Amino acid sequence: MASSRIKRYHVFPSFHGPDVRRGFLSHLRHQFASKGITTFKDHEIERGHTIGPELVQAIRESRVLVVLLSKNYASSSWCLDELVEILNCKEASRQIVMTIFYNVDPSDVRKQCGDFRKAFEKTCEGKNEEDKKRWMEALAYVATIAGEHSLNWTDEAAMVEKFSTDVSNKLNVTLSRDFDGIVGLQAHMRKLNTLLCLESDEVKMIGIWGPVGIGKSTIARALFNCLSSNFRLRCFMGNLKGSYKGLMGVDDYDSKLGLQSQLLSKILNQRNIRVNHLGAVKEWLQDQRVLIILDDVDDLEKLEVLAKEPSWFGPKSRIIVTTEDKYILKAHGIEDIYHVGFPSSEEALEILCLSAFKQRYVQDDFEKVAKRVAYLCGYLPLGLCVVGSSLRGESKEEWELQLSRIESNLDRKIEDVLRVGYDRLSKKNQTLFLHIACILNNGRVDHVSSMLADSNLDVKNGLKTLAIKSLVQNDRLYDNTPSQKIVMHYLLQQLGRHVVNEQSDEPEKRQFLVEAEEIRDVLANETGTGSVIGISFDMCMMGEFSISGRAFEGMRNLRFLKMYNSGGLRIAGDMEYLPHLRLLHWDVYPGKILPPTFQPQFLVELCMKFSNLEKLWGGIQPLSNLKTLNLDDSYWLKEIPNLSEATNLETVSLTYCTSLVELPSSIKNLHKLENLNMEGCKKLRVIPANINLASLEEVNMTYCSRLKAFPHFSSNISRLYVGNTKIEDVPSSIPESWLRLEKFYIGSKSLKRLTHVPECVSYLDLSNSDIKKIPDCVIGLPGLHFLIIKNCTKLVSLQGLPPSLLNLDASDCGSLKRVCFSLYEPKAYKTLNACKQVMFLNCLKLDEEARRSIIQRWAYKYVCLPRKEVPSEFTHRATGNTVTITKGTLFASTSFRACILLSPNLQHLAVFGYTIVCLLRSKGVLINELELSPHSRPWFWTGRCPHPLLTEHVFVFPGAMFKERTWVEVDSDIQFEFSCGEEHSKIIECGVQMLADEGDRSS
Repeated sequence: MASSRIKRYHVFPSFHGPDVRRGFLSHLRHQFASKGITTFKDHEIERGHTIGPELVQAIRESRVLVVLLSKNYASSSWCLDELVEILNCKEASRQIVMTIFYNVDPSDVRKQCGDFRKAFEKTCEGKNEEDKKRWMEALAYVATIAGEHSLNWTDEAAMVEKFSTDVSNKLNVTLSRDFDGIVGLQAHMRKLNTLLCLESDEVKMIGIWGPVGIGKSTIARALFNCLSSNFRLRCFMGNLKGSYKGLMGVDDYDSKLGLQSQLLSKILNQRNIRVNHLGAVKEWLQDQRVLIILDDVDDLEKLEVLAKEPSWFGPKSRIIVTTEDKYILKAHGIEDIYHVGFPSSEEALEILCLSAFKQRYVQDDFEKVAKRVAYLCGYLPLGLCVVGSSLRGESKEEWELQLSRIESNLDRKIEDVLRVGYDRLSKKNQTLFLHIACILNNGRVDHVSSMLADSNLDVKNGLKTLAIKSLVQNDRLYDNTPSQKIVMHYLLQQLGRHVVNEQSDEPEKRQFLVEAEEIRDVLANETGTGSVIGISFDMCMMGEFSISGRAFEGMRNLRFLKMYNSGGLRIAGDMEYLPHLRLLHWDVYPGKILPPTFQPQFLVELCMKFSNLEKLWGGIQPLSNLKTLNLDDSYWLKEIPNLSEATNLETVSLTYCTSLVELPSSIKNLHKLENLNMEGCKKLRVIPANINLASLEEVNMTYCSRLKAFPHFSSNISRLYVGNTKIEDVPSSIPESWLRLEKFYIGSKSLKRLTHVPECVSYLDLSNSDIKKIPDCVIGLPGLHFLIIKNCTKLVSLQGLPPSLLNLDASDCGSLKRVCFSLYEPKAYKTLNACKQVMFLNCLKLDEEARRSIIQRWAYKYVCLPRKEVPSEFTHRATGNTVTITKGTLFASTSFRACILLSPNLQHLAVFGYTIVCLLRSKGVLINELELSPHSRPWFWTGRCPHPLLTEHVFVFPGAMFKERTWVEVDSDIQFEFSCGEEHSKIIECGVQMLADEGDRSS
């Protein structure tokens, strides 16, 4: 019996109904419910002579088993059989058993004496000695389990409260410390648990509805934290508010595909799952039990894309949607809606005090003014937190002074409430706040610092101040971790933009421009002024329009220019002027070159994806501030400027610049460069030789199909991608000097031999190579864990492999015939706690000896290879996806190997990584469930297979019957049922081989 079984209930109570059901038990259940504890309810099931499979399954699917012993408990053979099953579960699965002795002495239970004995003897009449012995032993044992004795309590209600608290502590279902101190959260959780009805098999969608800043997202995250352990597949999708248009103003259909891709990538824990149609979510998840939270949904169409209807998800799934708009929920057919109301005056005061005083009660003499502040904040939790933080440590007089400021805003709208926090900032921190709200939100700490380095702002301490005052969020901001993002709440971002709008009724006279129509008018009419320092222009909702080359001429102080989705923008003539920018982000820039008057010496980031640029500028420019250069997908780019002065450049990304021929030698000066990405630059031929960049960690030149020279850029590189190039071998000098290389992709048709590989490589990809055997230098690698040799069409045999190898993928090696190597256990197998996995997908020429050797002798966890039938060593075989083993004695250490024969119609093996499931049943009751979870899935299944299966394949994997080394009697047949998601119908045959002990796995 597997302790890893999905637990549907927190508590299963065993009791004698007439003694306790309508009194004591009802009070206990009420207490459980108030603590969010789910209790199995028998709904007064008709009781027979033996307990039915429904109750047996409920016992096994409960985390805590509560035995409520009363005077007449032993008068029911049903209760006694329940007790035996409960103690079996305690022994086999380590389930928690707790006891209550209700109006009965534990010694009477243990010895079966007194009135308890009379009831027991009556039940035993006509029963065989075996039953009597089982019951007596069970009663004697359960009486020794410490519990509550009602006879020791004068206050039954207090006993119920104490016992329910003990159960809660045992379950550890209280919220994680992430949510400590959140006022009223427990009450929200109790009400939501009622709506969720977790014991129901139905798919349920519920809504969480309330105004902005009320705490919907916090409640949703706490709920996700609490429920996650009960769902193997779960996903929290936040930041759904706003436009879902993608780069370049792509159409709605592509944007919807992108949303589904995000959801599936998150819930399946895979990167960049490709989605080709809007039925993908249903295809992947309709047989899966999932928990999905869609946070801050502001568009019905978006909800339809992500969770159109319950049939998209498997039984017992729960979909939770938070929104400010109740109409969205109603229109989607969601009837179970939880409204997050404003806290009471007492709760609001507590929230304010926690923020202002770091305690739950008001400090002396502050009560009156604090209550008034809470009232004027409209009891809005976000407003209370922001205002409280701004008043932290201030005197009562300062509180009263600010009280008059709040009172003067008669409409008391949300911006007015939140503005108190903003107004109390210093002038410099107000400026920092506005920069983040309008331009730099969601930027990294180091990015923001670099962007504002030429200002008079104290960015480091300013960010700390904003975090302390709850105006930005970042868990590690206090440590100023450079890579952490600064996140400003949407409401506060709107406040900042509102403040900017108040600067002038004329947009061109404000500091920042963020409204699309206003920006269009300013640019089209050339009315910009020196007041403007930042523009963030998202043109996804704009049609085509034109501007002149002098559109920016009046904005001499412009520092930050962000032009998104600008495919509809046209420039009449050439761009003639751009100011001294620090940030230039312009998607689909229409010009062939930047203005000749443009001076890039102030640039920190230049990002111009999908541009029409052929070159940026001429000559050597002073670029000491530049840290990021991104010209991805600039198909016409022919020349990269001289970068010798860009001594602080950290990232260069030039992917799919398909006209680019040369990487200039000036990169030798880029000693702070960390990442160079030139994937897909198919005309690239010329690169610098023999340079050593001190900080370079990753180089990607995959699909640079004309590149012959090996990129000897740095001995510090840890990740090098040069697959599908014309590189023919690794220079002999590389292994001696490259001591940090971990991941190495070099496979291509040009690679016919490989004589040198650095010994430090742990991941090697030789896919698409013309090698005929595994090179000796690869076999000798001491720490190689991953070897990918897919589509090596001239590879005939595998004569040897590194002893450290954990994973091998030889898929689509069409000439591979022989696999000859000695049996070994990988050195790193136990130290890395990893599993060996091998893949021979579509290796159709593998001889029979090789196939048999792979299946029988490989120390593996997963294997897939071509075969027409389940091998004979799988002695229990059957057609279809179910096989039955006749009844016998099984014990906890028994292991097995399973084999399923897959039809060539199966199109995507990636489903294995999530949904191959083996269910074990006895008498129709589920006794174990084994599955390949996202954490144990084969490493090479990361998306759709590049090709369908060309013939039948077998997929072999091991499993354990029981986790505990305890004998378990099973007096009926054991049924193994296999499935691989919606593809279970493609399982032609299945088989099981029982392994008596660990040694048999490799015998």
